[in-house]
Amino acid sequence: MLSEFDLIKQYFRRARSSHSGHVVLGIGDDCALLAPTPGMQSAISTDLLIEGRHFFAGADARMLGHKSLAVNLSDLAAMGARPVGFTLALSLPGADPEWLEAFSSGMFALADQHDCELIGGDTTRGPLAICITVFGEIAPGHALRRDAARAGHDIWISGTLGDARLALAGYWKEIALDAESLAQAAPRMHLPTPRVELGRALAALPIAHAALDISDGLVGDLTHILDASKVGATLDIDALPPGPALAQQPLALRRRFTLAGGDDYELCFTAPASERAAVLAAAGSAGVPVTRVGTIDAQPGLRLVDAAGKAVEMDVQGWDHFSGE
Repeated sequence: MLSEFDLIKQYFRRARSSHSGHVVLGIGDDCALLAPTPGMQSAISTDLLIEGRHFFAGADARMLGHKSLAVNLSDLAAMGARPVGFTLALSLPGADPEWLEAFSSGMFALADQHDCELIGGDTTRGPLAICITVFGEIAPGHALRRDAARAGHDIWISGTLGDARLALAGYWKEIALDAESLAQAAPRMHLPTPRVELGRALAALPIAHAALDISDGLVGDLTHILDASKVGATLDIDALPPGPALAQQPLALRRRFTLAGGDDYELCFTAPASERAAVLAAAGSAGVPVTRVGTIDAQPGLRLVDAAGKAVEMDVQGWDHFSGE
């Protein structure tokens, strides 16, 4: 049986990266030491994933390692920050070598893509739970904050929406989803792509003003921007880009899952209409498609319209971890 320290040494301690100039001291002491870039601000975010609540019991360990870090990197992307390092706290039912090898491999594969080093953490025995805290940096005044949307701004979405929710509906047997559609949708649920490059490109000039990542469904998450900025919005529900699998489903389901699906980890951001060409150029440089889906209004509240501009009444809400809806 592996001890706690053997577990850390075997699966989570790695050779120091030659390009990781920000990490002065990593795993192995009471604290990690980071050397901030002079003149930059730190961006910090934490996410907790619990078995049975955020992922299925028996979930593939490699994909779980990827997703555990991806949801944190997505928060940095939403602020336009560059990843620097992260900590990992693990509660484990037991020290299963096969599970640990797969989990750490999935996590480190994504970490290496973003030059983000594991710098510390903790392990204990208990129900399976994963807590990651990620550290990034951004130039002062460039962070994409939720309170920065202004009337007249365009609302944009990166990538596509709804396939993760479609996969969940298939697993839960909410709808009759054929095996091919489930296989097409499932990677969006298990292997989300944090839009770090796009967030950094939007913040660098800056082009975008307000942003967040879509984790609990577009309606719920966009409402956070509207509340923080004290504005409203008009959203064209037929402009929302469905994922490839969801695009094959009936219109009512497409609308519901793009509006309030959750687990998309795409960016929703606002930018002045005068910056449309710059937004498309930034998205092109990041290799991420973006879609203009609405407008920020001075009048409070969220109004849903169809492609013809006709008002649409839909009872949709974002995910809430305590109501389960």
